[in-house]
This record gives sequence, structure tokens and C-alpha cells, in this order.
Amino acid sequence: MPRPTKCRMICHFPQTLEFAPEKSGEEKEPVILTVDEYETIRLIDREGLSQEQCSKRMQVARTTAQKIYDSARKKLADVLTEGRPLKIDGGEYRLCSGANRFCGADGCYKHKIYQTFQKSKGENIMRIAVTYENGQVFQHFGHTEQFKIYDVEENKIASSEVVDTNGQGHGALAEVLNALQADVLICGGIGGGARAALDAVGIKLYGGVTGDADAAAEALLAGSLAYVPDIQCSHHEEGHHGENCGGHGGHHHGEGHECRHGHCAD
Repeated sequence: MPRPTKCRMICHFPQTLEFAPEKSGEEKEPVILTVDEYETIRLIDREGLSQEQCSKRMQVARTTAQKIYDSARKKLADVLTEGRPLKIDGGEYRLCSGANRFCGADGCYKHKIYQTFQKSKGENIMRIAVTYENGQVFQHFGHTEQFKIYDVEENKIASSEVVDTNGQGHGALAEVLNALQADVLICGGIGGGARAALDAVGIKLYGGVTGDADAAAEALLAGSLAYVPDIQCSHHEEGHHGENCGGHGGHHHGEGHECRHGHCAD
């Protein structure tokens, strides 16, 4: 029986999941770069880490990190020389929650977010988060300055509070919700990257919702919430092609969870 693949620890999920060359009249098969391959490129080529340092961050053997990195570089070469689209998807990985600074990196932004926003909740509590502005569901996830948090017990709202995001960038908002231990997000428009980021931390999404925030939370509990399953925000921000109102994420999970792809061993 083959040995289970060990999950590769991922700190940063990619901000953009798809890249495409200018139209040439020919549709080419995209190159699929896995999230763990992306992480080796980010750590080694962007942050300047050695392969040994990269392996420690990802919690794998150095030979494994080298193998992943070599595969990633080959795929990027195919993209550049053949003019093929690039998509980032899949892989064998876990997403760091920031609860523990396993990487040892100074100034870890996820750890700071976790320390700032961590909010305990009871065992039987479901926590709903709503993008919030002046009592309404705010329409651009990536620009939201507040979440309204509802704690639900026995299908009734037991308490609620408004939480400021403290100017966190669009790429960090999913991390804020993760630290808040949100189970569900209700919002208006949201980009594909943010959708993936929420999926990566196990937060269920109800997008395309408008109107009163309190009414939206109540409608969710009553099973009557009107939402758009495949909502895509059309508001571009910060020049991120295709990532209009959110950060990114892809496949689960934080510490203690198995990988979504393959058969990873913790």
C-alpha cells in the first residue's frame, strides 16, 4: 500500500487564479499549477528563501520541496514559451490559519490577524457573518469595512455585534472571518478569488444578497434567503485581473484538517 501524501502547509493563497495571454485566435489548453507548486514559487522566487527554508515552511522534506519547485518551474516555462493560459488549482495542501506561528516568520500577518480577531464560540453555536454598512448588506466584499456577526443557537439569533475590519486588505478578509470562526458569510458581490479563499477555510457563502442585514440573517435561518449561487462581482479593484472583490483561497484546510485533494497525512 503506497504511503499517504503528506499535506504541504500553505501560508498565502494566490491572489489571482487565472492568467491568459492576449487573444491570438487559437484556444490553447491551460497549464494547471497546483497551489503547493505556487507556494514554492512564492517562497523561493518571490521571498528569496532557500529550498531548505521553503521545505521547513511547508513542513515537508527538502527533496519534496525541490520536486514541487522543479515541477512548478517547468510549468511556468511551458506557459511562457507556448503562450498557454495558466490556472492555479488543486494540489495536496493545508492552509495555515495563523493560530500558531509554525513558520517562525517574523511579522506573520496571519498570526497578527488571528490575535486581533480571534473570537471564541460555544460548541453548539453557528456563526453568521454579513458584510455590513449602515444596517445594509454591503455590496463589495473586498472593500467591506465591517462585518456584522450573529451567533445562532437552536436556529435562533442569540447575540450579534459589529466588527471593524481595521482596514485589512481584500486578500486578508477571509482570514479575518476565519479568526472570527465564522461558519457562513452573507454578502453582495464577491470575486472568484475570495470565493475560493472562503472555501479554503470552510466558510459557506451566500452571495448576491441585498437589503437589510438583520433580515438577511433571519431569512437564512428561515430557509428563505434569496441569493445568487454563482455571483461574481463586476467591481474591479487594485488592478487584479479577474479578482474583483476579494482575496483568494482554494482548498482546505487549517491545522488539524486533512487535505481536500488526494490522501494527505497530517
